[in-house]
Formats: sequence, structure tokens, C-alpha cells
Amino acid sequence: MKLDFDSAAILLAQLGNPTRLRIVRLLVEAGSEGMAVGEVQRELAIPASTLSHHISHLREARLVRQQRSSTILNCVVDYKKIDSIVRFLTEECCVRARSSHNKRRRVA
Repeated sequence: MKLDFDSAAILLAQLGNPTRLRIVRLLVEAGSEGMAVGEVQRELAIPASTLSHHISHLREARLVRQQRSSTILNCVVDYKKIDSIVRFLTEECCVRARSSHNKRRRVA
């Protein structure tokens, strides 16, 4: 999945919120099985309504999906989407920096 600038900006804006970034970090650490919403809430020590608000933003950006298993609602991070953001930053945004760094190394 290759991102364009507009798509990357939307995703990065969602991750620019400290609470959302903490949620994504927890979910990445949780692995492919994800983490129950209640467990995320306990880990972050935030009200359920606040967590719901932030998860809603992450779901809209398709960074997180939710899966229900009986009475437990699990959140799972979209690793492909996270990888695409990292790839966008390293491939698209760092191209000039890498080329100027390489030029400086050749001159030295």
C-alpha cells in the first residue's frame, strides 16, 4: 500500500494526538490478536468515553479495527497501514536528506 501526501497527512494527523499514539503503541505491542477495549482503558487510565472517542478516530482512519468475541470487544491495529506510514516517511520524505547526505559524504 503506497500512500500519497494527502492520505499520509490524514493518518499522521490521527497519530499526532498523544492518546491515540499511546493506543496504537499498545495495540502494536499486543500483536495480531489485539487487545480488549477494557484492557486498553485500564492501561491508559482514561475514561471509557474518552477512549471511545479516540478509537473512533483511529477506526475512521482505518488504523484500527474492532472484532467482537462474545462479550469482549478487541481492537486490532492495521500493521499494513502502520508500515505504509513508516515507508512513506522514509521513502518519500527523506529522499532529499539521503541524497544530500550522500553528496556530503562523497565530498569529504
